[in-house]
Amino acid sequence: MKYLAILLFLISGFTAQAQQKIIWPHHKKAVIVLTYDDALESQLDNAVPQLEAAHFPATFFLTGDINSETIPRWRALSKKGFELGNHTIFHPCLSTDDNPTHSDDYTPYGIIKEIDVMNHFLFAVDGKNTRTYAYPCTETTVGNGKDYVDTLRKYGLVKYARVGGDVDAVVTDFKNLDPLQIPSYGLDDNTPGDKLIAFVKLAEKTGGMGVIMFHGIGGDYITTSVKAHQELINYLKKHRKEIWVATFQQAMDYAIAASKNPQIKH
Repeated sequence: MKYLAILLFLISGFTAQAQQKIIWPHHKKAVIVLTYDDALESQLDNAVPQLEAAHFPATFFLTGDINSETIPRWRALSKKGFELGNHTIFHPCLSTDDNPTHSDDYTPYGIIKEIDVMNHFLFAVDGKNTRTYAYPCTETTVGNGKDYVDTLRKYGLVKYARVGGDVDAVVTDFKNLDPLQIPSYGLDDNTPGDKLIAFVKLAEKTGGMGVIMFHGIGGDYITTSVKAHQELINYLKKHRKEIWVATFQQAMDYAIAASKNPQIKH
């Protein structure tokens, strides 16, 4: 009986440790990270005005598709506190009709070299040396299924990296989180506003971090309507006292530091 009591005590201790929650800035309930992939003009034209009106930062994962017309706009956003992340130059993915650059032809070192060059490209845009990354098509493999996460880790080109996920992709366990495989809610075409808000509410309920992956906003592809995006922004504005909206790097920097701090809330 004595040993059973000890065992139950240990189990309860492990359970409490698993349920430890980070104390977010100003004791907010959760953090939401808004990320936008592929350097799309619909993001500049539609998402950015909504974000700026609400005074919310966001992270834009850019590819080599940025050009002489859009680079000044991206540079201006960086100066306003938005984050520009690395999404490779050519966005290689598995061979399909809508992916012109095939990752089948890459080696782990080949894509690392491309990420390195894109880092230099982005430095020319915003002058920053620290960079985050989003895997194209959320794929962590190239060539014949060769995983390049550890190769990316070895070369230290990026601080954090985002992968995919679904409506349950809220991060609560930061002690065991791989900083190069941060899950996110990858949206389907025409995801409604109430579904976006439900994801935010899940982050609030669990006290975690919710990362949302957008593509087109009112245009382009994998499109979220301007209306649905505004509904999300409105909810975040209304609950500003409870929800911290941060860039990917800001949220992760804070979460990693806080997870190592003994002052955590149970």
